[in-house]
Amino acid sequence: MSHQPDKSHQPADMSLEHDKDHQLDARRLLCPLPVIRTQDAIAKLQVGELLTVTSTDPGAKMDIPCWCRINGHEVVEIKEQDHEIIITIRVMAEK
Repeated sequence: MSHQPDKSHQPADMSLEHDKDHQLDARRLLCPLPVIRTQDAIAKLQVGELLTVTSTDPGAKMDIPCWCRINGHEVVEIKEQDHEIIITIRVMAEK
């Protein structure tokens, strides 16, 4: 039996149809470039879309979430894997 998510309690801009996942490879870039590239990538996305940033800069683990808080975006997940920091961001703010 297939269970469909109940979208009736989600805001319109958070519906599953908007969950496009975009990738940003910020590996081997040092501060402030991972944040700048994240900002540039998010500027091209629509509210509700996802951006997954992969970085090898240890500072990105704090810098990118800080930038997201300041600019009204949601950090969905932060994980570390094989010396890489992987941050998934949901675009929340209008341009």
